[in-house]
This record gives sequence, C-alpha cells and structure tokens, in this order.
Amino acid sequence: MEFPLSREVVPRLEYLAEAGSTNDVLVEHATGADAAAWPDLSVVVTDNQTRGRGRLGRTWLAPTGKSLAISVLLRPVLAGGAALPTDRLGWFPLLAGAAMTLAVRQVVEESIVPAPAGDLREEETPRHEVTLKWPNDVLIDGYKVSGILSELLPGARGLVIGAGLNVSLDEHDLPTLTSTSLLLVTGSAPDPDAVLARYLTELRDLTRAFLAADADPVASGLLQGVTGLCGTLGSAVRVELPGGSDLVGTATGLDTLGRLIVRDQSNGELQAVAAGDVTHLRY
Repeated sequence: MEFPLSREVVPRLEYLAEAGSTNDVLVEHATGADAAAWPDLSVVVTDNQTRGRGRLGRTWLAPTGKSLAISVLLRPVLAGGAALPTDRLGWFPLLAGAAMTLAVRQVVEESIVPAPAGDLREEETPRHEVTLKWPNDVLIDGYKVSGILSELLPGARGLVIGAGLNVSLDEHDLPTLTSTSLLLVTGSAPDPDAVLARYLTELRDLTRAFLAADADPVASGLLQGVTGLCGTLGSAVRVELPGGSDLVGTATGLDTLGRLIVRDQSNGELQAVAAGDVTHLRY
C-alpha cells in the first residue's frame, strides 16, 4: 500500500506488510542509531499487526487487511524551542483521541445519503454519534472503533502515539461485543489512505496549535475541543483505578492537566483521575 494522501501530511511514513507492534518498531527507530532520520510526525503503519497492545495490557488483534495499526512519533517542543513541561505530556493521549474522533466523524458524516427533494425525512441513512471516551477510545453509538496507546521515549525525549482503527471488519471479525467498524457503520469500506490522512492531519494541526500556545490547553483551545468531543462527561461511570479500587460516580469535566473529574456517588466529593479504565454505566 502506498498511502499517497497520508505521505503528503507527514515527513516520513513507512508501511509494513506485517508488524508485531508498530509502537515497538517506531520506538526502536526513534531511539536507535538512525534516530535523526525519524523526525517529528514520522509514521509507521500496517494492516497486519500480530502482537498489538492496548491499554492495561490488553491485546489488539484483527484479521489481515481489515484494520490499521498506526504509530506516530512526536518530538514536541514549545514555540520558542524550549522543552515541553512534563506535566503537559498527559494531554497528548487526549489530543490523539480527539484527532481520531474528528477523523472518524468526518468519514461517518460523509456516508449519510441526503433524502430526495420533497421527502420529509432528514436523510436516507441514520446519523451516528461519534464521541471520545476518556482518555482515548473512539466510540460510534457507544461501540468502540478505535483505541490509542501512548508510550514515552526514554528521558522524555518524545513519545509514540499508537492507534488501532477498525476499518472493514464485519460482524464475525469483531474482537468484542462492544466493538464496531467503519464498514459496519457506513455500509461500505472506506479508503484506508483517506482515513489515515485525515487522522494525521488532525493530529498534526492540534499538536501545532497546542505547542504554539506554549502547551496551554486553555489558550490553545484543546481543553474546550476535547470537552466538546468527550461523551464521558455527564455520564455515570465506574473507574477502575490503579491498585484495584473502583470509583463510581458522575464524570463532570476535565481539569487543566487533562484529568477526569468524577463526583463520587458515595460522598459527593470531586476526585481527579489521571489514569484508570472507565466504563460508562447505563441505569
């Protein structure tokens, strides 16, 4: 696969016919002897990942040719060349999740067929809700179509953003009962290059705006943008916290570090969650 549209967006893109983990491949390149040849926004992509990893040690597997595993190298520096404050690194998983949400939303919206003139229906095909589940899963009507895993390079010299995207899986290919694919939602298999190019464009533009504002999530508009995309906010949630305890309550917002603010249903107190596995509860 050549990915001509995607190659126009980033300085380097390597397509692999097969990879154990695109994150592992890119981390090795970004920290190895040829690291200088892998600039900011370099990409490794495959449609056949055999040892993909998700959050919390989960695996991300799909039949060959029906999903994309995408890893992007970020070497973020502020507009004046200063190093990025380490407390701002936590925004990049959310930033990547927002980029994928926007890209998927565009694909889904373009699949809607307008009703004929004079038809009282708004459209021939139904609209779908594409949202970000904190911190970085992308859902369509509550079903997962994409997940993201970020890995910090040694010495905080950058990070690799890995994303898995279900492109053309049918109902027999889905890894879980809560998964979906672009094919199942839109009724046709989208062009993988077009989808990837959209994601990379959104990721590039959001990153540039964030860094141009000295990694200020408010001044850059990132906090407002992620808040608008995040379907977790306002929902009843259960958060499995590191260490094994659970927090059950209502997700009320995000703070300036990108943490999820949850009002504990047991005592009404607000808690900031930096890491955890979130389940949207339905009562």
